[in-house]
Amino acid sequence: MQERILEIGQAAKSALLALQSTEALLDWEVEYLGRKSELNAILKGLKDLSAEERRVVGPAANALKTELTLLHKEKETALRESARDWESEGIDVTAPGAKKPLGHLHPVTTLEHAVEDIFTELGFAIADGPELEKEWYNFDALNFPKDHPARDMQDTFWVSTKKGKDRFVMRTHTSPGQVRYMETHKPPFRVVVPGRVFRNEATDASHEHTFNQFECLMVGEAGEVSVATFKYLATTFFERFFGKRVEVRLRPSFFPFTEPSFEFDITCVLCNGKGCSTCKQTGWLEIGGAGMVNQRVFEAAGYPRGKYQGFAWGFGLTRLAMMKYKISDIRLLMSGDLRFIRQF
Repeated sequence: MQERILEIGQAAKSALLALQSTEALLDWEVEYLGRKSELNAILKGLKDLSAEERRVVGPAANALKTELTLLHKEKETALRESARDWESEGIDVTAPGAKKPLGHLHPVTTLEHAVEDIFTELGFAIADGPELEKEWYNFDALNFPKDHPARDMQDTFWVSTKKGKDRFVMRTHTSPGQVRYMETHKPPFRVVVPGRVFRNEATDASHEHTFNQFECLMVGEAGEVSVATFKYLATTFFERFFGKRVEVRLRPSFFPFTEPSFEFDITCVLCNGKGCSTCKQTGWLEIGGAGMVNQRVFEAAGYPRGKYQGFAWGFGLTRLAMMKYKISDIRLLMSGDLRFIRQF
């Protein structure tokens, strides 16, 4: 029986070396490793042998089966490799590569960069400030009374702090950047502060709890900076931004951190002031608030009262994006919907 196992092994190995195709290999597998193969018959007949014969024949037959199984796998791999068309599968380094999808900047970010470029050309520096702001910078230093309604939970996201410690809020406007900048710089200067702001309010097509603003501050010696200076710069900015003639209109208003204060409008860029549904047939679009910096704000920043004069104005960058791209719902900008973002 041992001699027959050796003969089967030699015959199987010789036949395997001569194989040239996977079809022939399949026939070989059936003949030498299949259920009806002679080797399998020997293994099945071990039960009929004596204990002494089983101790000799069993290990020899199992060892041959294991060896032939391994040789079969090696031959199968070799045949597959030799059958591959390496020339057709090769890499043509001269062929153009497959184009990968690339991301791009959010439309509000793109717009912010464009606004920064315009102000930089006008001689303004760009500053930044924390989104998690101290109550002092967000309200106190900007002359907000302690009982001002803007401090209420209805308008502000307050952050829990230990009693007796500084209170923090998610900044409700970019105006805290004014005081922070003035604390480390002396006039004259021109600076803009872009960034996200947060309001605790219900959202709808024209209101969002998180949006982007742009703050502009220009300060010089008393008498050097006036409302006329602001109006000229505002007109220049919007004409460059929209690429057309734009008029600026000022309306009296009130802000704690400016005196005098005013709302400012621009001629509707969609109908050129003729009246349309966007401007509610008035020919004007409300953009933001502005005014001459209140002397109390200068004092909070460490400046002597009456020595300096300047203007501050801010507008919603998100709302400006809606105007430029004709977006009807502000919530789309924060939705994260790629179908919307890919349009820009």
